[in-house]
Amino acid sequence: MRIFGAILAGGQGRRMGGADKALLPLAGRPLIAHALDRLEPQVERLAISANGDPARLARFGLPVLPDGDGSHGPLSGLLAALDWAAPLGATHLVTAPVDAPFLPPDLVPRLLLAAEGPGAALARSGGNDHPTCGLWPITAREPLRAFLASGAKPRVRDFAATLQAARADFPDDGAFTNLNTPEDLAAAESRLKGAA
Repeated sequence: MRIFGAILAGGQGRRMGGADKALLPLAGRPLIAHALDRLEPQVERLAISANGDPARLARFGLPVLPDGDGSHGPLSGLLAALDWAAPLGATHLVTAPVDAPFLPPDLVPRLLLAAEGPGAALARSGGNDHPTCGLWPITAREPLRAFLASGAKPRVRDFAATLQAARADFPDDGAFTNLNTPEDLAAAESRLKGAA
């Protein structure tokens, strides 16, 4: 198995006043740096799915994958990442959102165990799914393209259901905290200061 990863950073940050979430500071570092620190050790290769000027993310030394107009939300980023990973020989792709700085260090192994081989899996904690934290077989590329072309509402959870995605349970619900508002960012800053 060859597991690649992609940080989904294509959102518009509306609840952050339109800010580029990837570059928002958290504990003196860009938010994306925290997500990269968590995911990079768990995968063979990593890319960033983001629109706009890729030069703003060049310092991270990773491929920046535009997802077209992004009209399908995170699924646009997933498709761009699958299209990047497939010719490089990946068997699976793990996705994580840019605004989740506390991802578990065992995200990938648990997703793999839940998927039982060639399948897909989503992270779950506290009874809640975290659809953008998922394991996707590379063979999901064409089914995803067809799903998006069908006019179906572009929800990650709905696409995962077409793949009969398994669920990987995690004990720490806080590991999947998304920073969607300035208040969320402030709370994460306090959490990191408390852990220091």
